[in-house]
Amino acid sequence: MAAGLGIGAIFGIFVLLVRCNVPESPRWLFIHGRDEEAEQIVREIEEAVESETGKPLPEPDGPPLKIRQRHAISFLEIAKVAFVRYPRRAVLGLALFIGQAFLYNGVTFNLGTLLSEFYGVQSAKVPLFFILWALSNFLGPLLLGRLFDTVGRKPMITLTYIGSAVAVVVLAVVFAAHTGGPWTFIAVLAVAFFIASAGASAAYLTVSEIFPMETRALAIAFFYAVGTAIGGISGPLLFGQLINSGQREMVVWSFVIGAIVMAVAGLVELWLGIAAEQRPLEELALPLTVADAEDQDQPAQGQRPTS
Repeated sequence: MAAGLGIGAIFGIFVLLVRCNVPESPRWLFIHGRDEEAEQIVREIEEAVESETGKPLPEPDGPPLKIRQRHAISFLEIAKVAFVRYPRRAVLGLALFIGQAFLYNGVTFNLGTLLSEFYGVQSAKVPLFFILWALSNFLGPLLLGRLFDTVGRKPMITLTYIGSAVAVVVLAVVFAAHTGGPWTFIAVLAVAFFIASAGASAAYLTVSEIFPMETRALAIAFFYAVGTAIGGISGPLLFGQLINSGQREMVVWSFVIGAIVMAVAGLVELWLGIAAEQRPLEELALPLTVADAEDQDQPAQGQRPTS
């Protein structure tokens, strides 16, 4: 436990140091009235790209947006966005986060017990299995991530969620049939989460893209919190109860239910998913601060910087 906390603290400090040197989004800066900072960042990016390519950048496509700059937006206004203006997208976000939280937390909190109780793995060796499982989770987004921009968000999220569900069903069959030992079990589990990790990572990306600029960070926090509260609590409780029964046939049901939850989330993506790849954020969801010229009694304070 102490070692885990130490590693977590190290990673937290690393993230803090990196974050201090990452510039704010020009869109966010401009929306909040920090025009000069936004223009400076965009100008530096454009100059760097032109220097590397040796070619001038083309003018941005589409009509310019008129922005009603605001230094603050109330939480009540932001909360209404997801469920009033974008209810279908809210359902999509909840489905994706509940699905991944149910399966991930169910396995994470109970993998050690499962390996010890049903495969006789000694406690000292359990971390080795966790390392292999963790590597599969790391490699999934790393190797499959670019496909979400080329093949597309909607087909890839659907395939990874349903594909991981199929792999978990195979895992249930392997577990029920006593096929192989713990290494066979962890190998199939690694395949399932190699696929699932890519889809779960895309879920975070999805809820940050399909809602207005001002709500992006809050959208991730909100859907993570609600998804974890529903799937992240029920998953470990269900897995734990079935594993504690000591009966393999009962544990099989935990995998089957986890697979069903992931498959349902994949089908929701197929139904409500949005092709967000290679599209401007303003095209997916206009910022809350965008005001149509005809609805304004006074001229807008500026146009968004190009990026």
